[in-house]
Amino acid sequence: MFARILLVLCFFLLAVPASAETVRMNCNAIYGPGNFHTKGAVNFAQKAAEYTSGAVVIEVHPGGSLGFKGPELLKAVKDGTVPMSDILMGVVAGSDEIFGLSTIPLIVNSYDEAKAYYDACRPFYDKACAKWNQKLLYAAPWPCSGLFTKAPFEALGDIHGLKIRTYDKNGAEFLKRAGGSPQSLPWGEVYSALSTGLIDSVLTSAVSGVDGKFWEVLGQFTKVNYAYPLNMLTINLDYWNALDAAQQEALLRAAAETETEQWAASRKAVEDSLAILAKQGIVITDLNPALSDDLHRIAAQMLDEFKKGAKKGSLSALAAYGK
Repeated sequence: MFARILLVLCFFLLAVPASAETVRMNCNAIYGPGNFHTKGAVNFAQKAAEYTSGAVVIEVHPGGSLGFKGPELLKAVKDGTVPMSDILMGVVAGSDEIFGLSTIPLIVNSYDEAKAYYDACRPFYDKACAKWNQKLLYAAPWPCSGLFTKAPFEALGDIHGLKIRTYDKNGAEFLKRAGGSPQSLPWGEVYSALSTGLIDSVLTSAVSGVDGKFWEVLGQFTKVNYAYPLNMLTINLDYWNALDAAQQEALLRAAAETETEQWAASRKAVEDSLAILAKQGIVITDLNPALSDDLHRIAAQMLDEFKKGAKKGSLSALAAYGK
């Protein structure tokens, strides 16, 4: 408890102006320094410093080194425990279902569709963030999720009973209906879990497969295109409102530019990662038509059921996209 209080005091001291001209803030980054989302946060911080002529200085702390990595992130930013953080939306969907929209299975099938879906949902994401006392600065997707397995994935029966690591509630339900046995565990434990047989396979992106060196323990990657999960960067509203109008405008400019660049970086990351996986011996395949039909049928059922119990904001967002 003492350590947490001390940490909060450190955040406060680092966030207040060091002089009349300089505001300093910490930014929590979930992923390691080499990850493109973390690089995006660093890029944003650099732009913020440039566009404010050094009046706003943001220090990015990669790898969750500030002690925040998962479902607690919305509350951590809301309370100002950390002024800014990137957040994987699906991980905090338990706090507000609107954040689970980007991982509704197979609702989009390309980057262009994912961007149109995001644009339609953005006003509703903004409202949800405001309820949690924070401002959404920008969001960008992880590359589309596929399935890493030991054996080929050619029919639903191929994953019957497989222990598959996934990253959110939607993925767990989707895999369960497909016949798998979804597992939830921290990313840092995935490789060892694969090595020891605790899990058999992983639903994730090609980028994560490269980060995890999955070719050492798995042999197949099927491009399911399950979802394009959004990663967002938010700032506590109290810190935001303490900035003057010119500083806010500068950060919005930095955020808009970073968002565009991060969407492009996500696309490139797919191409680069697939090339690396293939070079390392991973067999990469597309879904065959029959399996694709089976998975889309499951996804359609899940969407229908979600809409029956969804709140007004989620339904309005889906309607804005035409779903």
